Amino acid sequence: MIVDSSLDEVKKRENALLIIKDKVENDGRSSLFDLTGLSGGFIATPSEINLLETYVGPAIFEEELQSVGKEHMGGDKILPLNRTSSGILATILALVAKDTNVVHYLAELPAHPSIPRSCKLVGANYSETDDFNEFSIPDNTSLVVVTGSTMDHKVIDEDEFKKVIEMAHEKNIPVMVDDASGARLRTVVFNQAKACDLGADIAITSTDKLMPGPRGGLMAGREELIDEIKVKVNQFGLEAQPPLVLAMLNGIKNFNGDNLINSFERKDELFDLLKENFNNFEMTPTGVMISPEGLRNEINADHNLSDNDLAFVFSFILLRDYGIITIPAVSMPGASATIRFDLSTTDAFKLDLNDLYKKIESSFKKLQDAVSNEDECREIVFSF
Repeated sequence: MIVDSSLDEVKKRENALLIIKDKVENDGRSSLFDLTGLSGGFIATPSEINLLETYVGPAIFEEELQSVGKEHMGGDKILPLNRTSSGILATILALVAKDTNVVHYLAELPAHPSIPRSCKLVGANYSETDDFNEFSIPDNTSLVVVTGSTMDHKVIDEDEFKKVIEMAHEKNIPVMVDDASGARLRTVVFNQAKACDLGADIAITSTDKLMPGPRGGLMAGREELIDEIKVKVNQFGLEAQPPLVLAMLNGIKNFNGDNLINSFERKDELFDLLKENFNNFEMTPTGVMISPEGLRNEINADHNLSDNDLAFVFSFILLRDYGIITIPAVSMPGASATIRFDLSTTDAFKLDLNDLYKKIESSFKKLQDAVSNEDECREIVFSF
């Protein structure tokens, strides 16, 4: 294997960032096309930036974020965090006791790694399933988790969503919803209700996913639970600092659901182009994707690479040769290695889909030429 540990994933990401830096410095920002769906942004006026002091910033911007955040997420109270994973950790620290059970239902395995990792930290028993017929809530359960939209944008069935919440509440167990992209994907594209409006006690979203906000987390929910979680957030330094709060506020204000709808329509065109020469691309709600297993099935060459390695090499060829940023190249340890071409991003609307198809096709040919040479693949991933 080329990428065989969390440290390898960190080193891989560092190399990707060096490539991005070099392209920006030599060819300008326009040479890059961020198709991750996580491009985010930081929208702020000069007068707002001048208020980003340690205590002045929260005083000015957090109150308005309460109003805007509740409109976006529902719930009684809003809590801004430095990462979605931070909010998940703080919730589990606050609500989950050692040796209790945490059960998780999602549309497709696996869950985001921050959830089982947080349970492990507190000594809780964790289980997850994507089969609703197998889902149950055992005795001594302290928290039920639901994922609204998975890392690969598989969206939960709303009827099942409601039933899981009902099952938990019948046993007086709180429900936390990991709605990282789902807070927008579910509601805008699939016309589902907000998680809190469906009865969830806590919901959290990532403010850089499918919206022009920063990499941060925004939690909504029942006031007494938000207050309890906020204690842990402040104890462990997990709160969003003033610049993040401002960027979250303006990101929500500038969120345009029409971009998601337009990408929903454009994905068909790109998928039709790809299926002429590929068998394993799949459509997502906002674009197309190919899984590591799908890449393996497309390769017609002998090699010893793992499926994930194939995805990492492919993503680096796309970045190095065509400036296309996909998640496997820049992701944190444990993230999905599925390559998504998200068409809801600002950069995606600058791309002609025929040109994007040609770049994908050319990158795949280069991948196929390289896979038999593990040293060459290692250099592609790790050597800037």
